[in-house]
Amino acid sequence: REAFARASHAEALRQSEQLKSALLDAVTHDLRTPLTSIKASASALLEDAGRGTNETLPLDAEGRQELLAVIDEEADRLNRFVEGLVEMARIEAGEMHLRRAWGGVDEIIAAALARAGPLTAQHHIEVAVEDELPSVRVDARAVAEVIYTLIDNATKFAPRGTTVRITAARAPGETIQIAVEDEGAGVPIEMRESIFQKFSRVEQQSGVQNRPAGLGMGLAIARGIVEAHGGRIQVEDAGGGRGARFVFTAPVGDEDNLEVNHE
Repeated sequence: REAFARASHAEALRQSEQLKSALLDAVTHDLRTPLTSIKASASALLEDAGRGTNETLPLDAEGRQELLAVIDEEADRLNRFVEGLVEMARIEAGEMHLRRAWGGVDEIIAAALARAGPLTAQHHIEVAVEDELPSVRVDARAVAEVIYTLIDNATKFAPRGTTVRITAARAPGETIQIAVEDEGAGVPIEMRESIFQKFSRVEQQSGVQNRPAGLGMGLAIARGIVEAHGGRIQVEDAGGGRGARFVFTAPVGDEDNLEVNHE
Protein backbone atom coordinates (compact mmCIF):
# COMPACT_ATOMS: atom_id res chain seq x y z
CA ARG A 1 0.00 0.00 0.00
CA GLU A 2 2.85 2.41 0.86
CA ALA A 3 4.56 1.60 -2.43
CA PHE A 4 1.34 2.35 -4.29
CA ALA A 5 0.95 5.64 -2.41
CA ARG A 6 4.54 6.64 -3.25
CA ALA A 7 4.01 5.75 -6.90
CA SER A 8 0.78 7.74 -7.00
CA HIS A 9 2.48 10.71 -5.36
CA ALA A 10 5.37 10.52 -7.83
CA GLU A 11 2.94 10.39 -10.75
CA ALA A 12 1.02 13.38 -9.39
CA LEU A 13 4.27 15.34 -9.07
CA ARG A 14 5.25 14.38 -12.61
CA GLN A 15 1.92 15.53 -13.99
CA SER A 16 2.15 18.74 -11.98
CA GLU A 17 5.59 19.48 -13.43
CA GLN A 18 4.32 18.77 -16.94
CA LEU A 19 1.39 21.11 -16.38
CA LYS A 20 3.64 23.89 -15.08
CA SER A 21 5.95 23.45 -18.05
CA ALA A 22 3.03 23.53 -20.48
CA LEU A 23 1.62 26.61 -18.76
CA LEU A 24 4.97 28.40 -18.93
CA ASP A 25 5.39 27.58 -22.62
CA ALA A 26 1.83 28.61 -23.43
CA VAL A 27 1.89 31.85 -21.46
CA THR A 28 5.31 32.79 -22.83
CA HIS A 29 4.18 32.22 -26.42
CA ASP A 30 0.72 33.73 -26.16
CA LEU A 31 1.89 36.82 -24.33
CA ARG A 32 5.17 37.45 -26.11
CA THR A 33 3.90 37.07 -29.68
CA PRO A 34 1.11 39.69 -29.59
CA LEU A 35 3.14 42.02 -27.38
CA THR A 36 6.02 41.89 -29.87
CA SER A 37 3.65 42.78 -32.72
CA ILE A 38 2.04 45.60 -30.73
CA LYS A 39 5.44 47.00 -29.72
CA ALA A 40 6.80 46.92 -33.28
CA SER A 41 3.69 48.57 -34.74
CA ALA A 42 3.53 51.24 -32.03
CA SER A 43 7.25 52.01 -32.44
CA ALA A 44 6.81 52.43 -36.19
CA LEU A 45 3.89 54.81 -35.66
CA LEU A 46 5.84 56.84 -33.09
CA GLU A 47 8.83 57.04 -35.39
CA ASP A 48 6.60 58.19 -38.23
CA ALA A 49 4.93 60.81 -36.03
CA GLY A 50 8.35 62.21 -35.09
CA ARG A 51 9.48 62.68 -38.68
CA GLY A 52 9.54 66.14 -40.18
CA THR A 53 7.43 66.84 -43.24
CA ASN A 54 10.56 67.10 -45.39
CA GLU A 55 11.98 63.74 -44.34
CA THR A 56 11.77 60.84 -46.74
CA LEU A 57 9.61 57.72 -46.59
CA PRO A 58 6.93 58.75 -44.12
CA LEU A 59 4.08 56.32 -43.65
CA ASP A 60 1.10 57.01 -45.85
CA ALA A 61 -2.48 56.70 -44.59
CA GLU A 62 -2.72 53.07 -45.71
CA GLY A 63 0.50 52.15 -43.92
CA ARG A 64 -0.66 53.74 -40.68
CA GLN A 65 -4.03 51.99 -41.01
CA GLU A 66 -2.30 48.62 -41.39
CA LEU A 67 -0.19 49.16 -38.27
CA LEU A 68 -3.23 50.27 -36.27
CA ALA A 69 -5.07 47.16 -37.46
CA VAL A 70 -2.21 44.99 -36.20
CA ILE A 71 -2.35 46.66 -32.79
CA ASP A 72 -6.13 46.24 -32.63
CA GLU A 73 -6.01 42.57 -33.66
CA GLU A 74 -3.21 41.65 -31.27
CA ALA A 75 -4.90 43.51 -28.40
CA ASP A 76 -8.03 41.42 -29.07
CA ARG A 77 -5.85 38.31 -29.01
CA LEU A 78 -4.45 39.29 -25.60
CA ASN A 79 -7.97 39.93 -24.34
CA ARG A 80 -9.10 36.46 -25.48
CA PHE A 81 -6.04 35.01 -23.76
CA VAL A 82 -6.94 36.64 -20.43
CA GLU A 83 -10.62 35.71 -20.77
CA GLY A 84 -9.64 32.10 -21.45
CA LEU A 85 -7.49 31.95 -18.32
CA VAL A 86 -10.29 33.44 -16.21
CA GLU A 87 -12.90 31.05 -17.66
CA MET A 88 -10.64 28.05 -17.10
CA ALA A 89 -10.02 29.12 -13.49
CA ARG A 90 -13.78 29.39 -12.88
CA ILE A 91 -14.38 25.94 -14.30
CA GLU A 92 -11.66 24.35 -12.20
CA ALA A 93 -12.92 26.12 -9.07
CA GLY A 94 -16.46 24.94 -9.74
CA GLU A 95 -17.62 28.55 -9.99
CA MET A 96 -19.18 28.49 -13.44
CA HIS A 97 -22.64 30.01 -13.13
CA LEU A 98 -24.98 28.90 -15.90
CA ARG A 99 -27.87 31.15 -16.89
CA ARG A 100 -30.27 28.50 -18.08
CA ALA A 101 -33.24 29.47 -20.22
CA TRP A 102 -35.43 27.77 -22.79
CA GLY A 103 -34.37 28.04 -26.40
CA GLY A 104 -34.08 26.32 -29.74
CA VAL A 105 -30.94 24.51 -30.85
CA ASP A 106 -31.22 26.10 -34.30
CA GLU A 107 -31.05 29.56 -32.73
CA ILE A 108 -27.97 28.63 -30.70
CA ILE A 109 -26.22 27.25 -33.80
CA ALA A 110 -27.14 30.41 -35.73
CA ALA A 111 -25.60 32.58 -33.00
CA ALA A 112 -22.36 30.56 -33.11
CA LEU A 113 -22.21 30.78 -36.91
CA ALA A 114 -22.79 34.53 -36.86
CA ARG A 115 -19.80 34.99 -34.59
CA ALA A 116 -17.70 32.52 -36.62
CA GLY A 117 -18.41 34.29 -39.92
CA PRO A 118 -14.82 35.50 -40.51
CA LEU A 119 -13.47 32.00 -39.75
CA THR A 120 -15.68 30.23 -42.28
CA ALA A 121 -15.02 32.44 -45.31
CA GLN A 122 -12.74 29.85 -46.93
CA HIS A 123 -14.87 26.79 -46.15
CA HIS A 124 -18.26 25.46 -47.14
CA ILE A 125 -20.70 25.29 -44.22
CA GLU A 126 -23.53 22.78 -44.07
CA VAL A 127 -26.12 22.81 -41.28
CA ALA A 128 -28.61 20.00 -40.72
CA VAL A 129 -30.99 20.32 -37.77
CA GLU A 130 -33.51 17.53 -37.28
CA ASP A 131 -37.12 18.63 -37.67
CA GLU A 132 -39.21 19.30 -34.58
CA LEU A 133 -36.39 19.14 -32.08
CA PRO A 134 -37.59 19.92 -28.56
CA SER A 135 -36.43 23.05 -26.77
CA VAL A 136 -33.42 22.84 -24.51
CA ARG A 137 -32.96 24.54 -21.16
CA VAL A 138 -29.34 25.61 -21.27
CA ASP A 139 -27.09 28.63 -21.03
CA ALA A 140 -27.41 29.58 -24.70
CA ARG A 141 -24.35 31.84 -24.67
CA ALA A 142 -22.17 29.11 -23.18
CA VAL A 143 -23.42 26.40 -25.56
CA ALA A 144 -22.92 28.76 -28.51
CA GLU A 145 -19.36 29.22 -27.25
CA VAL A 146 -18.84 25.45 -27.42
CA ILE A 147 -20.11 25.31 -31.00
CA TYR A 148 -17.98 28.33 -31.94
CA THR A 149 -14.89 26.63 -30.51
CA LEU A 150 -15.58 23.48 -32.53
CA ILE A 151 -16.11 25.52 -35.71
CA ASP A 152 -12.89 27.40 -34.99
CA ASN A 153 -11.00 24.12 -34.68
CA ALA A 154 -12.62 22.66 -37.79
CA THR A 155 -11.67 25.61 -39.98
CA LYS A 156 -8.22 25.83 -38.41
CA PHE A 157 -7.26 22.21 -39.06
CA ALA A 158 -9.09 21.44 -42.31
CA PRO A 159 -7.89 22.54 -45.78
CA ARG A 160 -9.41 25.57 -47.45
CA GLY A 161 -12.37 24.79 -49.64
CA THR A 162 -13.47 21.75 -47.64
CA THR A 163 -16.82 21.36 -45.93
CA VAL A 164 -17.62 21.83 -42.24
CA ARG A 165 -20.88 20.13 -41.24
CA ILE A 166 -22.92 21.06 -38.19
CA THR A 167 -25.70 18.70 -37.20
CA ALA A 168 -28.22 18.44 -34.39
CA ALA A 169 -30.50 15.48 -33.71
CA ARG A 170 -32.43 13.80 -30.91
CA ALA A 171 -30.32 11.29 -28.99
CA PRO A 172 -31.08 8.63 -26.36
CA GLY A 173 -31.55 9.64 -22.74
CA GLU A 174 -33.54 12.85 -23.26
CA THR A 175 -30.61 14.62 -24.89
CA ILE A 176 -29.86 16.37 -28.14
CA GLN A 177 -26.62 15.54 -29.90
CA ILE A 178 -24.77 18.36 -31.63
CA ALA A 179 -21.80 17.58 -33.87
CA VAL A 180 -19.24 19.55 -35.87
CA GLU A 181 -17.48 17.55 -38.55
CA ASP A 182 -14.58 18.55 -40.78
CA GLU A 183 -12.55 17.08 -43.64
CA GLY A 184 -9.11 17.54 -42.13
CA ALA A 185 -6.52 15.02 -41.02
CA GLY A 186 -8.53 13.88 -38.01
CA VAL A 187 -7.37 13.35 -34.44
CA PRO A 188 -5.12 10.37 -33.64
CA ILE A 189 -6.67 7.84 -31.27
CA GLU A 190 -3.96 8.42 -28.67
CA MET A 191 -4.84 12.14 -28.50
CA ARG A 192 -8.62 11.89 -28.29
CA GLU A 193 -8.67 12.30 -24.53
CA SER A 194 -5.69 14.59 -24.01
CA ILE A 195 -6.96 17.03 -26.64
CA PHE A 196 -9.58 18.17 -24.12
CA GLN A 197 -6.96 18.93 -21.47
CA LYS A 198 -5.85 22.52 -20.97
CA PHE A 199 -2.78 23.71 -22.86
CA SER A 200 -3.08 20.83 -25.32
CA ARG A 201 -1.99 21.84 -28.81
CA VAL A 202 -2.27 20.14 -32.19
CA GLU A 203 -0.04 21.00 -35.13
CA GLN A 204 -1.75 22.41 -38.20
CA GLN A 205 -1.49 20.43 -41.42
CA SER A 206 -0.25 21.85 -44.71
CA GLY A 207 -2.86 23.57 -46.83
CA VAL A 208 -4.92 24.87 -43.93
CA GLN A 209 -5.44 28.43 -42.79
CA ASN A 210 -2.41 29.91 -41.12
CA ARG A 211 -3.96 31.05 -37.86
CA PRO A 212 -2.37 31.17 -34.39
CA ALA A 213 -2.62 27.88 -32.53
CA GLY A 214 -3.82 29.65 -29.40
CA LEU A 215 -3.27 28.81 -25.77
CA GLY A 216 -4.85 25.38 -26.00
CA MET A 217 -7.74 26.12 -23.65
CA GLY A 218 -10.66 26.20 -26.08
CA LEU A 219 -11.53 22.51 -25.97
CA ALA A 220 -10.85 22.32 -22.23
CA ILE A 221 -13.31 25.17 -21.65
CA ALA A 222 -15.79 23.54 -24.05
CA ARG A 223 -15.63 20.32 -22.05
CA GLY A 224 -16.15 22.23 -18.81
CA ILE A 225 -19.25 23.94 -20.23
CA VAL A 226 -20.71 20.69 -21.59
CA GLU A 227 -20.10 18.78 -18.36
CA ALA A 228 -21.57 21.63 -16.30
CA HIS A 229 -24.78 21.03 -18.27
CA GLY A 230 -24.61 17.32 -17.48
CA GLY A 231 -23.50 16.36 -20.98
CA ARG A 232 -20.48 14.70 -22.56
CA ILE A 233 -18.12 15.72 -25.36
CA GLN A 234 -15.86 13.51 -27.43
CA VAL A 235 -14.09 13.31 -30.78
CA GLU A 236 -14.31 10.47 -33.29
CA ASP A 237 -13.58 9.77 -36.93
CA ALA A 238 -15.76 11.66 -39.37
CA GLY A 239 -17.86 9.82 -41.90
CA GLY A 240 -15.98 8.44 -44.87
CA GLY A 241 -12.81 7.97 -42.84
CA ARG A 242 -11.61 11.53 -43.35
CA GLY A 243 -11.59 14.27 -40.76
CA ALA A 244 -12.73 14.65 -37.17
CA ARG A 245 -16.21 14.72 -35.71
CA PHE A 246 -16.64 16.48 -32.37
CA VAL A 247 -19.86 15.48 -30.66
CA PHE A 248 -21.50 16.74 -27.49
CA THR A 249 -24.88 16.36 -25.83
CA ALA A 250 -27.28 18.91 -24.36
CA PRO A 251 -30.16 17.99 -22.05
CA VAL A 252 -33.76 18.21 -23.22
CA GLY A 253 -35.98 20.00 -20.71
CA ASP A 254 -39.40 19.03 -19.45
CA GLU A 255 -41.85 20.34 -22.05
CA ASP A 256 -44.69 20.32 -19.49
CA ASN A 257 -42.89 23.03 -17.54
CA LEU A 258 -41.86 25.10 -20.53
CA GLU A 259 -43.70 28.29 -19.61
CA VAL A 260 -42.80 28.10 -15.93
CA ASN A 261 -39.09 27.68 -16.58
CA HIS A 262 -39.10 30.49 -19.11
CA GLU A 263 -39.93 33.03 -16.46
